[in-house]
Amino acid sequence: MTAPAAAWVDDPFAEAVRAGRGPLWLRHEDGARIPLDVERWCAPAAASDHSLLRRCLRVNAPVVDLGCGPGRLVAALLALGVPALGVDITGAAVARTRHLGGPALCRSVFDRLPAEGRWGAALLADGNLGIGGDPDALLRRGAELIAPNGLLLVEVEPEEVDERAVVRVEGPDGRLGPPFPWARLGAAATLRRARTAGLVEAERWTSHGHHFLALRKG
Repeated sequence: MTAPAAAWVDDPFAEAVRAGRGPLWLRHEDGARIPLDVERWCAPAAASDHSLLRRCLRVNAPVVDLGCGPGRLVAALLALGVPALGVDITGAAVARTRHLGGPALCRSVFDRLPAEGRWGAALLADGNLGIGGDPDALLRRGAELIAPNGLLLVEVEPEEVDERAVVRVEGPDGRLGPPFPWARLGAAATLRRARTAGLVEAERWTSHGHHFLALRKG
C-alpha cells in the first residue's frame, strides 16, 4: 500500500515542513508512536550530519539525497562545493530545498532519475531506509544509482531491529496522514539485505547518537 503523490500536499508532514517545526510522529497500526525530528531536519546541517558530509567530500563526485526532506543536506553539500540533487515525494519538502538554493525533484526514488549509475554517493539519511517499506528494493535501487566506485551512505537504527509496518504521520492536533508502508533496520539486518543487492560494507560509524553504514558495490 503506497499513498499517491497527491496525498502529500496538505498532510501533517507537509504542514510541518512548511512551518519548520513539529511535533510529529509516525503512528503504527497498534497505536505506538515514534517521534519525528522535524526541527532538526529543517535546521542547518549540524552534529552527526557533518560525518555524512565529510564522506561525501571524499568521493569527489555529485551526490543524490534520496528522501531529501527540507533540504539541509543538499544545501550543506552545495556550500561545500559538492554538486547535489534532492529527491522527495513531498512537494513542500522540494519547495523548501529549492528555497535554500538546492536543486530538487518531486518524485519517488523509484522513478527515473538523472545520471543513474553515475552518482558518487547516494544518501539514505533520517530513517529513509524505510522508504516504500521494502528495504531490499530500496537497496537495489541505491546500487543502481551509484557509480561503480560510488557509495550508498545509509543511516540505520541504533538497535538491531528488522521490521516492516504500515504507518501514518500524526500531527500535533491528532490528525493523521495517509497510510504508507515503512521499515526500520539496524546494521546487521541492513548488511544482510545489502548483500542480496550486490552491496558490501565499506565502513560503519556512530556520530552524536546516530548510526551509519557506507556500502559499496561488491
